[in-house]
Amino acid sequence: MKADNRGLQRGFTLIELLVVLVILSLLAALVGPRLFSKLGKGRQVAAAAQIKLLEQALDQYRLDAGGYPTTEQGLGALLENPGIDNWDGPYLKKGLPKDPWGRPYMYQCPGQHGEYDLFSYGKDGAPGGDGEDKDVTNWDKGP
Repeated sequence: MKADNRGLQRGFTLIELLVVLVILSLLAALVGPRLFSKLGKGRQVAAAAQIKLLEQALDQYRLDAGGYPTTEQGLGALLENPGIDNWDGPYLKKGLPKDPWGRPYMYQCPGQHGEYDLFSYGKDGAPGGDGEDKDVTNWDKGP
């Protein structure tokens, strides 16, 4: 005797799949914006951490060279000797990082806020802004 296999087949109906898709869509709509705002905050925090690392490299440079690199020498002086006798670099192991938005960090020496100014303009690449567009600087320690 042959058994009837139709009763043994199992699977999901179209309605069950649609219900699951609707639930997943609702969850994505509720959770997605919160995750994207965290991503932006994470980039601000990453930029602040990179600025701190660059500050340490600049301090090591100053100990050897007797001063910080000029604006003209820029942060490249941390990687290649700009003609300083006591230069003992490179002061960065992995090269000069770009900010989390893919742009180079801005450096001015002498600075308007201290011996030097080191900063990123944030996501928008323009001075000022709020949220992800806020500037990340070495003189304002909060991201």
